[in-house]
Amino acid sequence: MQAAVATARSSLTLHRTVASIRSMRHALDPAVKIGFVPTMGALHEGHLSLVKEARARNDIVVASIFVNPTQFGEGEDFEQYPRQLEQDQDLLADLGVDHLFAPDANSMYGKNHDSFVSVEGFEDIAEGKARPGHFRGVATIVTKLFNIVQPSNAYFGQKDAAQCCLIQRIVDDLDMPLHVNVIPTVREPDGLAMSSRNAYLTTTERQAAPVVYRSLCAARDLFLGLPAESSIPAAHIQQVVESILASEPLVSEVQYVAIDNKANMRPIDDDVHRSEGAIISLAVKVGSVRLIDNIVL
Repeated sequence: MQAAVATARSSLTLHRTVASIRSMRHALDPAVKIGFVPTMGALHEGHLSLVKEARARNDIVVASIFVNPTQFGEGEDFEQYPRQLEQDQDLLADLGVDHLFAPDANSMYGKNHDSFVSVEGFEDIAEGKARPGHFRGVATIVTKLFNIVQPSNAYFGQKDAAQCCLIQRIVDDLDMPLHVNVIPTVREPDGLAMSSRNAYLTTTERQAAPVVYRSLCAARDLFLGLPAESSIPAAHIQQVVESILASEPLVSEVQYVAIDNKANMRPIDDDVHRSEGAIISLAVKVGSVRLIDNIVL
C-alpha cells in the first residue's frame, strides 16, 4: 500500500522518467530556461539542495541518474555503488522535478563508442593522480549530458571541488551556452560532508569520520587568524591537516592533502597569501571507505 501511494505521488509531479536520449530531447522545449542536476543516484540532502536551487531559478528542472562506468577505475566500487531508482524518483517528484533522465550504459556508450573528452592538466592534480582516468570519464559524461539536455543552468556541489573546476573549464573552453552553478557542501550536524558513499561506513567508522572536516576547519582557523597582508607556507597548512588526521586510528590512509589555487586546482608550492586564499582538498580512507572533502580559504 505504501509503495502504491509513493508511485501515485510520483506520477502527479514527476512528468516522466525516460531512458532514451531521443525521448529526453523530445521532452524539452528549448525556448524555456532549463535547470539540470546530473547525479549518480542514491540521493541525499546534498543532491536535493541542488534540485531545490534549480527549481527556484528555472522554468523546467531535469535531473539525471547514471552511474557512469568510465569514471571508475580498476578496483573501485562501480559494481557496489548504491542504486535505488524508485526511492530517488519519489524524492525528485516531491521537489517538483519535471523530467528524470535515467539511461543505461548501452544508451550512453554504444558498442562503437570511441570519443572521449580530456582536459589538459587534470590528471596531474592530486585527485587525478589518485584516480587515473577519472577526470576523462567525468568530462566525457558531463559533455554528453549537456549535449542531450541542453540546459541553461547546471548545478554541482562544492564537495567535488576538482570536478566543479573541470566542468567550468569545459564549458568555458568549448563555448557551451550554459552557466555552471556551484552550491555549498551540505553537511551532517557533526560536519561530515554528505555523500552516497557514507552508507559504506560502519557505525564505528561513522563516529570517527568527522575528523576529516575537523582537520580542514583547524587549517581554516589558522589561516583566518593571520594578519590581512601576511602569508603562510602551504606545507605548514598541510601539516596541520595531516596531524589531526593522524590522531584518529580509524583513518587508515591519507591519499593526499592538497593546497591548491582556487581557480584551477593547481598546487601552491610556496606561500599562501592571506589576501588571495586557496582551497584545501583531501582524500582519506576511514576503514576501507574513501572520503573526499575540501574547504575554501
